[in-house]
Amino acid sequence: MARTIKPLTAKKVETAKAKEKKYKLSDGGGLFLQVNPNGSKLWRLQYYFGDKRKEYAIGTLKDYSLAEARDKRGELRKLVNDGIDINPNC
Repeated sequence: MARTIKPLTAKKVETAKAKEKKYKLSDGGGLFLQVNPNGSKLWRLQYYFGDKRKEYAIGTLKDYSLAEARDKRGELRKLVNDGIDINPNC
């Protein structure tokens, strides 16, 4: 059974602080914000293609707001559901 994840808020995304190790803030549907020790924040999408778990780098927080990252997640999910691997090099 899938876990229920509380969606992120714009405030939580903006105020996320760097820690000693990188960490993830999940939004649901495979979308998460990776916060690195150097303070950079990256949007990533985790998905399954076949039997493999894969990850796709959407972009940085500077390039994509929370709403834009969610829109991009929808577009990418549609491609994966149509049988297209969005990250074939992985």
